[in-house]
Amino acid sequence: MPPEPVAAVAPETADEKVPIAPERTAELDQVAGAYMARITSLDVNSPEFATACDELRAIGDEEMRASAQTSNRLLDAPVRAMKGGGTATTKVAGTLTELRRTVEDLDPAQATGAKKLLGLIPFGDKLRDYFRRFESAQSHLDAIVKALYDGKDELLADNVALENERRNLWDSMGRLREYAYIAAALDAAVEAEIAKVSVTDPQRATKLRDEVLFYVRQKHTDLLTQLAVCIQGYLAIDLVKRNNVELIKGVDRATTTTLTALRTAVIVAQALTNQRLVLDQITALNTTTEKMITSTSKLLAEQGTEIHAQAASAMVSIDTLKAAFADVYAAMDAVDTYKAAALDSMAQTVSSLETEVAAARQYLDRSGQPDQ
Repeated sequence: MPPEPVAAVAPETADEKVPIAPERTAELDQVAGAYMARITSLDVNSPEFATACDELRAIGDEEMRASAQTSNRLLDAPVRAMKGGGTATTKVAGTLTELRRTVEDLDPAQATGAKKLLGLIPFGDKLRDYFRRFESAQSHLDAIVKALYDGKDELLADNVALENERRNLWDSMGRLREYAYIAAALDAAVEAEIAKVSVTDPQRATKLRDEVLFYVRQKHTDLLTQLAVCIQGYLAIDLVKRNNVELIKGVDRATTTTLTALRTAVIVAQALTNQRLVLDQITALNTTTEKMITSTSKLLAEQGTEIHAQAASAMVSIDTLKAAFADVYAAMDAVDTYKAAALDSMAQTVSSLETEVAAARQYLDRSGQPDQ
């Protein structure tokens, strides 16, 4: 949660916020008593009385001027910063905002999507574009980190200066508080003296009221007002310091945790991309293997059924075998018939040949007679 803004400090309560040590109040009472004794011992119309009144009106003026100079120094820094482009606080805050926008632009979730892991197709064009963008933004990130480190150094230097001013302001507030205590003590003492002499010496009472009590109360009011302003400035310095400390912590977180987380996210995205590519290849290989196994099992099922069907049935149909046997039988019958017919024909041929041979033998026999 951011710190609450500095609340206004009322002058009447300013003295309560800067305590005075008990041993110091005794010394201040002595100072007020000595001054009061001097006033009561002087003739109200004498130059010494006028001098004492002038000294009273000058109480705490130096401390009021010193505290005002401290406030002016605190205001000078923002004025110079506005002329030069901003304070270290505004520069660091702006740089942190720029870093946040850059990191959000480089968030891998923005480049890859959430529902589909990395949102990639096999060649990963989308994520490759993201990695190129990250590489091109690296120099910009380096410049932002350098600006953050420079801003952190300025914030540390500002806090050192603010702490010094804070201590100076605390010392001034302590002295203003002491002067206010003296003024309060003189107020009570002068008022008591006026009440004491108002009956016996009305002119002296009037002089004390107009020249002493009036300026004592006026100075008391001025001191308390300046003290209230200083207290508010003191609290404002403390608020600025705490804001600077928080910004310094923000710079440390941004230059360590935030950038480390970004680089880790990029590394994880790249690793997951490679894993996704491997998984895609494995899935494709498994799909191909499944298809081959399915095709092989289908072929085995079909051919196995055909083989069993073929093994259970005859190689040649019965009708074909019957026809073949009928042809064989017919051929055999034809051969038998041919042989029977041939025997008769052959017997006739043999008989005819024998007759011819016998006739030819007679001619042969006759042809051989002349030699005899």
